[in-house]
This record gives sequence, C-alpha cells and structure tokens, in this order.
Amino acid sequence: MVARIVAGRANPELAGRIAAALASPLVPVQFETFPDGELRPAVGEVRGEDVYLVQPTGPPVSENLVELLLLLDACRRAGADRVSAVVPYFGYARQDRRGTPGEAVGARMAADVITAAGADRVIVVDPHTLALEAMFGVPVEMLSAVALLAGAVRPALPEDAVVIAPDLGALKLARRFSALLGMGFGVVSKHRLSGATVRAEELVGDVAGRSVLIVDDMISTGATIEAAMSVVRAHGAEPYVTVAASHGLFVGPAAQRLQRPGLRRLVVTDSTVHREGGGLPLSTESIAGLLADAIGRLHNSQPLDGLLIPT
Repeated sequence: MVARIVAGRANPELAGRIAAALASPLVPVQFETFPDGELRPAVGEVRGEDVYLVQPTGPPVSENLVELLLLLDACRRAGADRVSAVVPYFGYARQDRRGTPGEAVGARMAADVITAAGADRVIVVDPHTLALEAMFGVPVEMLSAVALLAGAVRPALPEDAVVIAPDLGALKLARRFSALLGMGFGVVSKHRLSGATVRAEELVGDVAGRSVLIVDDMISTGATIEAAMSVVRAHGAEPYVTVAASHGLFVGPAAQRLQRPGLRRLVVTDSTVHREGGGLPLSTESIAGLLADAIGRLHNSQPLDGLLIPT
C-alpha cells in the first residue's frame, strides 16, 4: 500500500510534484462552490488508506484554512484509515500569544479546528513559531528547508559573507544558516509599528565591506527585509544583498518594496503560490522532495532524522 496524496487548491502544483516523487497518483477531488461562496469538496476512494492532504494556508489564509478543514472532514468521512495534514506554510502561526487582553490566539484556534476536523498528524515547514507543536493535541512534524536554501545560495556567496537575522525572532534561523555555510552572523533590532510597517533600529554584528545574506522564515509585505537592507547598508555592507526565506507570500507592497538595485538574489521555496514577484530577482527551490521523503518515512513508520528543525 502506498501513501495517498490529496491536493487542496492552495498549491496543487506542489502536491503534484510530491505525488510524482512518491509514484502515487493524486486522489481525485471535486469542488463545488455555491453562489454564496460556500464550498463543498468531495474526495475519491480513500477507504482504509494512509492519506496526506497537501494544503498550505497562505493567502487568502482564512479561505484556505476552511478548505483544509472541509477536505480533512471529507477524507475522514470517506473512510481513510489515517489523515495527515501537510501544511507547508501554516497561516496564523504568528498569532501565538495575546498582545492585548481582547485579542484572539489565532495559532491555538487553528490548531484546535484542524484537530477537530480529523487530522491525525500535521506536517509543517519552518513555522513562524516552534511553540506551534505545543498547541496541537496530535503529533506535529516540523521540517526544515534551511539546508535546501543554504545549498542554493552558497555558490554565489564569498567566504567572508555574513548571515543576518532581520529581527530577534529570526536569530535561531540565522544561526542554522551560519553553521551550514560556515559564516558569521548578526542580527538587526526592529520595532514593528503595524502589520505592514517596521522600523529597524540597530545592528549587532560586523558587516563593513562584506556581502550579506538576510534570512527569515517568511516574507509577507517585505517591510522587515526592506528595513534590514537599509540597516546593513548604513553599516557599510557591500551594496548587493542576497535574501533567503522559506515562505514567499509577497502580499501588498512587497514587490515594490523589494525592487531595489541592491537586491542581488531572492530565494524562496514553493511552499506557497507566489502571487507577486514580477520584476524581482526571484528563484524558487522546491520542497517537494523534502515533503515526499518525510511522507514516505512516516508511511513506513521510519524516523525523520535529518529532516526536522534541530532542537
């Protein structure tokens, strides 16, 4: 028996690549949308199967989350023996705590409804917070695309390049890139003014006269990367900067913000469909092989050594 792959509509190309790598044809799925926007999916024959439902919850986040829930329920009601939610980009992960008393904790809410909809396991790639695992009542496998991205940027970087975290939240990520590339690292201190605006304030690390690789788990509006680029240039870095991120959302003014002469290369994965990016020096590394490897091991009850985010 092979693992069965079900593709949601958020990223069917990635699901197809995973299925091809596993030599497992995609399970047929039919979608019906009512005039009021209500969605009714129906999955093909999965009775008694080990099902892996591929549905990242990138933009539009809420719509893709609801589709994920409905597909989970459809698989469960169709008699699947086990259903794993493969959510390469996990929307709402940034909402892992309350900033004010009246706020929701979106990450916990999303975890609760995914579990209630029937997920036996969740597979994510470089989530915004490692605390996501503690919010689920089912196993969460947190894979890392850092080795893939580091290998992609290595050939174009000089040996004395510096890895920069654009904020304190990306510091551990920068350390992992630094260890894989054998390069020094630093961090930019930032203050978020709103969901789309940040102010970078200072830099810890020496970038004078050196090439810079800015790394982050995701690029949404581009504000964080734009601010970090300004700071490293102000501290004398080489004018051309490389940026690597696991997830490229490119929403709102992202493309305009990042269309700057100093951006040499922008590398992301295919965890989401890139809705913006025209005019950017963008290259995409596929995580289909990473996910197929993980799915194959889980299907055969083998350990995920070397695929998970280091603890």
